[in-house]
Amino acid sequence: MDDTPIRTTRDGIRIYDAADFAGMRDAGQVAAEILDQAAALVKPGATTAEIDDFIREEIVRRGVVSATIGYKGYQHASCISVNHVVCHGIPGGKVLADGDILNIDVTVIVGGWYGDTSRMYVAGTLSRKAERLVEVTHEALMRGIAAVKPGATFGDIGHAIQTYVEANRMSVVRDFCGHGLGRVFHAPPNVLHYGRPRTGPVLEEGMFFTIEPMVNLGRPETKILADDWTAVTRDKSLSAQYEHSIGVTATGCEIFTLSPSGKFFRTWE
Repeated sequence: MDDTPIRTTRDGIRIYDAADFAGMRDAGQVAAEILDQAAALVKPGATTAEIDDFIREEIVRRGVVSATIGYKGYQHASCISVNHVVCHGIPGGKVLADGDILNIDVTVIVGGWYGDTSRMYVAGTLSRKAERLVEVTHEALMRGIAAVKPGATFGDIGHAIQTYVEANRMSVVRDFCGHGLGRVFHAPPNVLHYGRPRTGPVLEEGMFFTIEPMVNLGRPETKILADDWTAVTRDKSLSAQYEHSIGVTATGCEIFTLSPSGKFFRTWE
């Protein structure tokens, strides 16, 4: 049994040791590899249930655990959010059409550590307006990550994302945010994707959390459907999301969920 005291900041954010980075790295890589493999299944005529079945089978094959199956009653190995679905889309009989864009979100538990990541895919031919949305969303994530270093604040992360998105005449969803993780799925802090510089908790080496901006082509408002999971844009505009799990280092951060094949951004190429 590990008797090492758990260190937290005054904001309740856990600080992990240098050795803990290895566990997060392993979990993040498994999640990223599964999303790499899922790309081959995304095509017109496929159903989101078929994609989820593959992810479930791959998790079993690897001998790891799905963090989402059984979580608050959820029964799927992924969330698959198509077109105007912002997040938490439930896999099912939805048949993908040419030009559909979708976010696939996977979280696995490897050796007690949680690897959480999502990325965008396209079935068939990507329209120019959807391509621009996806490009802006990916760049917003990377600008948020670039703001991470000890001494910066969570407001700096949100500000970097918000200003870039709004400069491109798109909107940042306010109703959902990133989160702390490690040996738990969700923990402090809430990582907002909008904000003011030099506000919020100060970043410290050893913090683990996700950054996962959701960006809409239209307005930022969302609503939850009757299934109590699926969030959609109120104005039916397209939405996109990218997510990485990261750890704060002495000089910046480490991204735990980088794609081994380099497919994190352009999964369709």
